Amino acid sequence: MRWPWKAARLPVRDELDLARGERVLAHAPTRGGSHVVATTTALHLPTAEGGFTRLPWEGIDHAQWENGRLHVHEPDGEHHVGLTDPGSVPETVRERITATVVTDHEAKLPGGGRVRIAGRRAIGGDRVQWNMIFEPGMDPSDPGLRAQAEQVLADLRRRTGL
Repeated sequence: MRWPWKAARLPVRDELDLARGERVLAHAPTRGGSHVVATTTALHLPTAEGGFTRLPWEGIDHAQWENGRLHVHEPDGEHHVGLTDPGSVPETVRERITATVVTDHEAKLPGGGRVRIAGRRAIGGDRVQWNMIFEPGMDPSDPGLRAQAEQVLADLRRRTGL
């Protein structure tokens, strides 16, 4: 007899590259026959090649659960994974991402347009990682635009003490 409070064995555990002290919090089977695994420090998503991509929570911009799929957005790309039985994975993903947010600030730039500046910290970490997300149509590689956003970031850091 299996005790109801014991978690089901994770079939892909040996395939994961878990850091020392990293614990599995939730996992769910995918439509492709693998698993999505949420740990204390990262989200592990299956790759087409059969391995896993490790996404630290502080590097994920946002995620959403919709129509049986987990949609994960990073600053440089997106991942979409169908889950057959999500269990507590969607709630765990939301909680873990939210726990890394130190500040999230949207500002109008002097030259026009808007930028969202997010300060994120690894769970249990000290260093704040800053991301600048420009509104669609703006060129983030434009030096003048970056300088304006950097000034907004400097003001934000001064006000928050981060």
